[in-house]
This record gives sequence, structure tokens and C-alpha cells, in this order.
Amino acid sequence: MNQVGHAIAALGTDLGPDILIQCHALFDAEQGALLAQVPVSNGDVAYGPHERHRLDLYRPERKGGAPILVFVHGGGFLKGDKGGADAWPNANVGRMAAQAGFLGAVINYRLAPDNMWPAGAEDVAAVVAWLKVNAARHGGDPDRIVLMGTSAGAVHVASYVAVAGVADVRAAILLSGLYGFTPLEARDALYYGDPSVYPERMPLEAVASTDLPLLVACAEFDPPRFQAEFLGLMQDRLSRHGAMPRALILPGHNHYSMPMHLGTTDRRLADEICAFVRETTS
Repeated sequence: MNQVGHAIAALGTDLGPDILIQCHALFDAEQGALLAQVPVSNGDVAYGPHERHRLDLYRPERKGGAPILVFVHGGGFLKGDKGGADAWPNANVGRMAAQAGFLGAVINYRLAPDNMWPAGAEDVAAVVAWLKVNAARHGGDPDRIVLMGTSAGAVHVASYVAVAGVADVRAAILLSGLYGFTPLEARDALYYGDPSVYPERMPLEAVASTDLPLLVACAEFDPPRFQAEFLGLMQDRLSRHGAMPRALILPGHNHYSMPMHLGTTDRRLADEICAFVRETTS
């Protein structure tokens, strides 16, 4: 384990603003240096009517027809931002995508408690619909879309599978998400509403039963709840399909560092993601 890995291990499995700040500091120098290397090609593009319906596009060097990787940030349903020219968190995923030869789309979406279930799934659907019409003129192939979300963003991607179906996308990548295998927590209720309707609003059955190709990942130092969700999904997929989906437990990372480190010299997760996108869009 390298120096960064040791620092992450020392933080344990807790979540919170202090842990987030410390994780940001671990990658700030390397990620900050990459800001100018892959600039935002088109920033704050509106994909819907709400002020949070905005996305940034990161174009690859190749000319047209590129696979599209859509990234949906985390933030516990209540906060989060796509980043951009001056803020690398989450934007780093778009840059990673462009460097791999994909059109990277990093989105904002409506937040709870003002916007409750199924707003996240609806916003992912709106992004997909926008890309179907507009991606080609930005160098992307609208028939080769892969969705990727982390934490709450993974919930919204999984919920898109449940609410909107899968006809318009090729695959989904779920990083440290909640799929319905653990009880509702107070923070979740701000998005899902009355706890009595929580079971029917979770994407458990759709994600476990879908034939859409999935890449599911969990961090070694994810909180126990997220680890339980990962294992629950693995077991349910095995029961329903006779096989687990493509999956990864990422050593030396936690809930925050898993998306934050993408684009750095630690290529383990990035290589898995890029290989999966290429295979499912070929």
C-alpha cells in the first residue's frame, strides 16, 4: 500500500465533512495539475428547465462517434456538484473519460429535500434523452451511452434502470450505491419520503433482475452499510442469474476517494471502467 493508501486506511470507514476534506487534500495536487490538460469542451449546458439541469462535456481527441460515459455525482441526495474548469472533484471523471477516447458528460441534478423521489431517475432520463438528440454534434455516439454513478449518483442510475428501463443505454457502472438491502436511514427519508413507501421506491428488484451489463464496485474502507449493499446485490444477482455481475472491491480506498482518484496514476479502477465501457459499446 502506498502513502495515499495508508492515509486513507487511517481515516477508517466513517463519513463526514472532515473526512471529505482530508480525502480532497490527498489528491488536490495531482488532480489540480490535470485541470488544464483536458478542459471543459462545453460547460453548463442545459439539459432541462431546472437550474440544476446542467452538464459539462469533455471531448476526446478522436473525431466523432465516441462512446459516451455519463457521470452522476454523489452527495447523500442533498448536495454535490459536477465541478468544472476551476473545481476538479467530479470533473476529474469527465477528464478521465476524454483521455480514454470517450465523450465524458458530468451532470448536476435536482437535490432533496426540495426534489424527492423519483427526481434523480427522471433527471438521468432527461440527460439520456438530451444526449440522444445532441451527442453527435459533440463527438459522441448516441447509441453507445454508459451510465456511471457514485453513492447517491449510483442510486439515481440504478433507479433510472427501474423507472425508465434500459433501451437507451448500453450498460451501467455503480460505485458504492444503495440498492435496498439495508434499512432506511433518516437522511435517506429526505429523498424517499415516508419510510412506509421506501421498499417500493428502492431499485432492488430492477437492478438485481436486469439484463443490462453492470459493473459494481465497493471500496475497501466503505462504511459497513455500503459494503452490505454491495454483498446483497452480488448475492441477489447470483440467485437470479446464476452468476454475479462484473464487480470490484477496490483496495486502499474509501467512499470519497473512489471517485476522487480517477484520472490519477492509480489506474486500477479507471482501467476496469474503461475496459468495461469499451466492451459494452463495441
